[in-house]
Amino acid sequence: MSESNRHIYIIGSKGIPAKYGGFETFVEKLTQYKKSDRIHYHVACMNTGDNLYGNGQKHFIHNQADCFNIAVPNIGPAKAIYYDMKALDYSIALAKTNNDSAPIFYILACRIGPFINHYRKKIQKIGGKLYVNPDGHEWLRAKWSYPVRKYWKYSEKLMVKHADLLICDSLSIEEYIKNDYKRYSPKTIYISYGTDIEESQLSINDLVVREWFSKNELLEKDYFLVVGRFVPENNYQIMIQEFMKTSTKKNLVLITNIEKNKFYTKLKKKTYFNEDSRIKFVGTMYDQELLKYIRENAFAYIHGHEVGGTNPSLLEALASTKLNLLFDVDFNREVAGDGAMYWNKSSDNLKYLLNNISKNDVTISVNDEKLSSRIENEYSWEKIIDMYEEVFGDR
Repeated sequence: MSESNRHIYIIGSKGIPAKYGGFETFVEKLTQYKKSDRIHYHVACMNTGDNLYGNGQKHFIHNQADCFNIAVPNIGPAKAIYYDMKALDYSIALAKTNNDSAPIFYILACRIGPFINHYRKKIQKIGGKLYVNPDGHEWLRAKWSYPVRKYWKYSEKLMVKHADLLICDSLSIEEYIKNDYKRYSPKTIYISYGTDIEESQLSINDLVVREWFSKNELLEKDYFLVVGRFVPENNYQIMIQEFMKTSTKKNLVLITNIEKNKFYTKLKKKTYFNEDSRIKFVGTMYDQELLKYIRENAFAYIHGHEVGGTNPSLLEALASTKLNLLFDVDFNREVAGDGAMYWNKSSDNLKYLLNNISKNDVTISVNDEKLSSRIENEYSWEKIIDMYEEVFGDR
């Protein structure tokens, strides 16, 4: 075990305390469940003038991590690139000022590839290492225009080329990196995303539970559930259209942010889902205990994500929901194995599955016990933290 302190600078999440999704929750858990006294985390936070982290202080402590705000102007799509570069500039300067020994700069996602060689040289000069989480196939996301997708792919290539280590949260992503960029002989390691495996502390009689179910006119075990960003590549159109064809009396509950969402308006005009009283968009949910209870009491969970690595909302669903209907791609099968049911884009495929399980009142997955064991053994935060701390040099 190393006798020296290990300083890890994390760049690329919006910040902690976590207010958003995947990377933010990952950094929250990584710092919250830290075991090693020798590891010291430094976390960049995006300061856009609202929703300030640490009340806008330049530096503040959260989960014993040194967090620092990086001011970012509202410059549209380039904002994330600007943020990563400014955060990395600040992190390198901070490590240099503090005389950190062999600091690690861990960048989440591949946004700054065209500039990364410049930063790699600065990191090498102070004896540091550059680690990268390549995330999923960002260049495939439908929300990006063709030029932006080209940039993402090019940026990814350069990040892979110059990283000292690529930490992939999906075996499929790791295989893709090794195959597509083998000319660079990338050094990779697989460490999955994690999830909480404890049951919700809420019960059926708690006020916050009854208020939410009453407001949305819902009953426990009487709804299909979808949780995730409202974007085309998560296959909301197929899920909604196929559900509308079914004869089920159960509801379809969608926990997602649709405010000022052009895709939502477009989909409403195309499907007329607003005329189906069973379909309920209930907004976002930041109360994690209540969200866990909602998952636990869903009749089934439907997951439509087809782009990316190990998806956080999928792991959370598999840990809480008995019956899971997943879009059939490698990423999802890698996580759930034979502990879930799968559907594809073929017409009536999902409709048939929804009708069939509704008629037979199936309330548990055939392999739920196997799936629960798999989630506990492979995706608990305790295991993920152990693996990261080993990679960061304190195991």
